[in-house]
Amino acid sequence: MSRVVARDIDFESIRTEFDLVEDFSSEAIDEARSASDRCADEREDRTDLALVTIDPPGSMDLDQAVHLERTDRGFVVNYAIADVAAVVVPGGALDTETRRRGQTYYLPDGSVPLHPRELSEDSPSLLPDRKRPAVLWRVELDSRAEPVAWSVTRALVRSVARLDYATVQSDADSGRLHPSIAALPEFGKRRMAAAITRGAIELKLPEQDVVKVEAGVDGAASWRIVPAPRTEADDWNAEVSLLTGMCAARMMLDAGVGLLRTLPPAEDSALTALRHTALALGIAWPEGKGAGEVLAGLDPNETTTLALMSEAPTLLRGADYAAFEGTEPEESVHSAIGAPYAHVTAPLRRLSDRFATEICLAVGAGGEVPDWVREALPALPKIMSISDSVSNKVERACIDLTEAVMLSDRVGEVFEATVLRASEKKRAAEVFVPSVMVIAKCSGTPREGEQAKVRLAAADAAERTVAFTFPA
Repeated sequence: MSRVVARDIDFESIRTEFDLVEDFSSEAIDEARSASDRCADEREDRTDLALVTIDPPGSMDLDQAVHLERTDRGFVVNYAIADVAAVVVPGGALDTETRRRGQTYYLPDGSVPLHPRELSEDSPSLLPDRKRPAVLWRVELDSRAEPVAWSVTRALVRSVARLDYATVQSDADSGRLHPSIAALPEFGKRRMAAAITRGAIELKLPEQDVVKVEAGVDGAASWRIVPAPRTEADDWNAEVSLLTGMCAARMMLDAGVGLLRTLPPAEDSALTALRHTALALGIAWPEGKGAGEVLAGLDPNETTTLALMSEAPTLLRGADYAAFEGTEPEESVHSAIGAPYAHVTAPLRRLSDRFATEICLAVGAGGEVPDWVREALPALPKIMSISDSVSNKVERACIDLTEAVMLSDRVGEVFEATVLRASEKKRAAEVFVPSVMVIAKCSGTPREGEQAKVRLAAADAAERTVAFTFPA
C-alpha cells in the first residue's frame, strides 16, 4: 500500500467548525478532581474476579472489563462497567457540562472528552491493578450462547490485565489466551451465529483511519490514511457489549421505563433495490434468506461484495433513541441487531449510558428509578441524536481533509479502483482506491462492482473534496 502522506494538517479548524472545546469550567474540574464514590456502602467486593480490559493501545478511559467462563451448561459472563453515576453529582456543574457535550469526540490528533480527563482517565476508569467502583453485569447463557438469566449490581472490582485487540487476536491464534477470556472465541462465534438467525445486519466496508506518521526534521507532523484495524477479536469482544445492551433493553421494557437505541425495519423499497443490485452483480439471493444472512455469506475479497455492501446502508436508516415511561415506545427494536437494545457499556464516553444503567440498577434491585434519571429521560434522545450527528460529521471531515491534502499534488494521476456504486440520475458514481485508502465520487459511468482505472480530477483541501473521472 502507498505511504502517501499529508503534511501538517490543521485539525483544529475542524474543532472550531463544530464548536468542540476540551476546556471545562473550573467548577466542573473541581467536581472531577474531588469526585468520590457516593455508593461505596452498596458495593459487593468482587475483586476476586480476574477481569481484563480490551481496548485500543494507549486508551486511558477504560469503560469495560470482562471475565468469561465456559460451564457445563454454556457460559457465564461477568462484565464490569465504570460506575460514572456514582461519581458525577446530579445537577452539578459536571453533569450540566456532559449534557451539553453528549459524548467524546475523536479526531486524529486527540479526543475532545465527555468528562474532564481528571475523571475519565482516573478514578472511575478500570485501569489494571486498581480497585474500582463498577456496575457488574452477570449473564448466564446456554450452550448456544443465548442468555437465560442476568443481573446487575454495584460492586468493587479490579482488572488484572490491560489487553488490546491485536494482542488478543495473536494470543487466540497461538492458543495462549488469558484464562479470563479463553472462551471468548467460542462465545463470540456462537453469538455472531445467533445474530444472523435473529436477522441482524452487519456491514463490512472499507473503514478508514487517519494516523500520525513520525514528524520530520522540521518537527511538522504528517498524516496518512490506513485501513481501520479490525480483527476477529474486535467482533468477539463487541458481542459481549451487544449482549449486555440487549439484556438491559429487556429489563427496561419489562419495567416500563427506559432509554433504547432503535432502528426501524428496512423499507421494502430498500430491500427490493438491494436485491436488484445483487442480481446485477451476479450475487445469488436464495429464496427465504434475509439481507443479513446474504451479506454475512459473501466473500469479503470480492469486488462485488464491496459494491453490494456499499448499497446496504440504505437498509439502516432512521436510527434514533427512544425514552419511555409507562407506555412502550412505538419502535423498540434495533433492526440491525435484530432485538431491543440499549447503550449501557460506555458511560465514560457516552452520556446516555449513565442514565440507562441507573435504570437497570433500580429495576434489578426492585427499587424506584431515581428522580434525577426520570427527569432527564425526555431530553436524552435529542441530546444523543445531535451528538451522534456531530460525531459522524467530525469523523468524515477529518478523513475528507486528509484525503484532499494527501492527494493535492497528484491531480492527473491514474489509479486502480473498485467501483462501489454506479452513477444514478443526479448521484455520481463512487469508487474505492485501495492504494491510498480513499473513497470518493467519480464522474462518468463505470459499472458497479468492476475494477476500473480512474483519473484524479480534483483534490481541494479548502473544500475537503476529492473527485475522480472515468474513463481514465
